[in-house]
Amino acid sequence: MAAAKSLVVLIMLSALLSNSFVLVLPASNFYQDFDIIWGIDKVRILNDGEVLNLYLGKDTGSGFQSKNEYLFGKIDMQFKLVPGNSAGTVTSYYLSSQGSTWDEIDFEFLGNLSGDPYIFHTNVITQGKGDREQQFYPWFDPTSDFHTYSILWNPKTIVFYVDGTPIREFKNLESINIPYPKNQPMRIHSSLWNADDWATRGGLVKTDWTKAPFTASCRNFNAKTCIRYPAGPIISAPCPSNSSSSAWMKIDELDETSREKLKWVQKNYMIYNYCTDTKRFPKGLPPECAVATSAYIDSVRV
Repeated sequence: MAAAKSLVVLIMLSALLSNSFVLVLPASNFYQDFDIIWGIDKVRILNDGEVLNLYLGKDTGSGFQSKNEYLFGKIDMQFKLVPGNSAGTVTSYYLSSQGSTWDEIDFEFLGNLSGDPYIFHTNVITQGKGDREQQFYPWFDPTSDFHTYSILWNPKTIVFYVDGTPIREFKNLESINIPYPKNQPMRIHSSLWNADDWATRGGLVKTDWTKAPFTASCRNFNAKTCIRYPAGPIISAPCPSNSSSSAWMKIDELDETSREKLKWVQKNYMIYNYCTDTKRFPKGLPPECAVATSAYIDSVRV
């Protein structure tokens, strides 16, 4: 661990002397990589920083964010979600910038009554505009063990993964005037909070506070990213692309195997897709929904 930290420090110092962005593979440590931003007394960091437990009580939830800002990356985090009756609770894991025209890439895990499945809620917000939700049932119990949730974000595409299986792709379609998040650096955020006004069956099922406190655990944070330093300018393509560690920067579409996995998930486990919600968009579906890529075609057919 000490050697890994020293390597990261040397890389950062080199970046400060040469460029405002650098490709960094940080060690997985919640003390080193994150700040607790609310519910400080509800958070527990265990095993020398390897595991973090988020808590939710009736008085407050809890959350953390990364110390660094990133512009593009492949980010993994393992979560074990709130077990039992988790209705009304939301465990979130997302990237977000700041300001009124912020960008955001969301995983939100919506709790449910005991025996009913969680809902994996995803969204992409660009320049302050979202309304791009897709939702999925998991094909496993996300409360019995840790599972890996990943976000790949580069100048060409955003892909959401669960245990290495792609569940959603959002491509850069600036060629047809659809904004894409590529200029605003973002931090990693995670939180556990009460959202019983909407999270479970549109708010019909409320949080059962007799089951509190609720706990979600995370571990094995791993990021291959470009870190932005505060003094540096914002540029659109900062990461080096000539090394194996930055192969994720070169991905512009899913390979055939990944496309088949995406089709399988969207056919069998997708429960909501904004690209099929004509009632929500009576004047016409968003333009990206009509783009003739395999990901969107399969989404529309679900």
